[in-house]
Order: sequence, then C-alpha cells, then structure tokens
Amino acid sequence: MASCMTSFLLQAQEVETFVSGLVRQYPEARLLDIYKSSFQDFMGAEHLVNDKESARAYLEQELATTEPESLMPWYYEPCGTGGRYVRVSLKAVIDGKITADALLDAFVRSANDPERPTVAQWAGRWNTMIGVIDTMGLDLPHYDEDKHFIEQVLEMGKYAISHSPEYRDAYTPHYRIIRRDIFEQEIMPLLTGAPQQYRYLPQ
Repeated sequence: MASCMTSFLLQAQEVETFVSGLVRQYPEARLLDIYKSSFQDFMGAEHLVNDKESARAYLEQELATTEPESLMPWYYEPCGTGGRYVRVSLKAVIDGKITADALLDAFVRSANDPERPTVAQWAGRWNTMIGVIDTMGLDLPHYDEDKHFIEQVLEMGKYAISHSPEYRDAYTPHYRIIRRDIFEQEIMPLLTGAPQQYRYLPQ
C-alpha cells in the first residue's frame, strides 16, 4: 500500500492538465464530474462486487437498453491524474471489440482489488486537488454548491457520487472501471487501433 500511495503524490501541473483536458472535452461537466473521475482513479469501482451474477444481469440490461449512437466515440479513457484505472465504454462490447464476459470479468476483479485505499486517504488527496482547482478560475456552474456537497459526502465517511445531470444528459456515460494493469494485459490488446479518449496513459 505504501508504494501505491507514493505513486499518487500530486503536482499542481498534473491536476491542472487533467482538469483542463476534462472540461475541454466535456464542456457540460461540473465539479462533480471532475471529482468522480478523480476518485475512480484513486479508489477504483464504487463498491465491491460480491454477486457476479447480479453484476452480469445489470450489464446485460444496460447493454440491451443503451442506444449506440448516444455514446461518446471512444472505447476507453484513463481516469483522473494517474490513470490507475481506466473507463471502458460499453461501446467496445456493442461494436464487437470485446465480449461482455471479458468486460465483466475484468470489472469484477478490478472492483475487488485488495489494495483499495481508505476513504481518509482519498479525502486527503481530494483536499490537495481542490486546493489547485480553486485557483484555476474555471467558472463551472454550481461550483460552490458541488464543492460543499462533496465535503459533506467525505465528512460522512463516504466518497462515491453520481455524474451531474448535465453530464449524463450530454454524454450518456455507460462504462465499467477496470484496473490499469488488467486493462493493458487483457482488454487493450483487443482494442488495437480503437479510439482512445483525449488523455494519455501515463508511463
């Protein structure tokens, strides 16, 4: 865990680059969406997966009800500043690049990562990040409201939140969070030449 935490040391420039890229790519995003990508990068999936069959049923339902033309054009994008986790879009399954079983298996193992950091560690990281974001003059809608809401969530010992309504309406996000090493070994080879999102995967 110590080596994992060491790898997450922040530089202001890293935060600024990540945030600027996200709001450029997703102009409807709010602070909630910046926060969500950031905690996904640090914490991974929002909860452990104890029932794989329920996760499978939910994925199958989501695939059946998602309109392909509503999805963003990318198949994957790194989360946050570190790219420790990657969002893999359901578009990759719908387009036949990977199977639903492959995505589900990678997701379940990623969600059950035994090295998941604590909420307190995440709260400390976010406090550093928001200190940088506050200086960027982003003029995001509902900024103070979102900042206060996030503070309340963390004070309750929780960390997971939903995308903002504006983000959901504009970009219809449908993806699963995959740990980077699992993604690179098992999923990425199947997506050779596939469109990646705007951020690079850090070395």
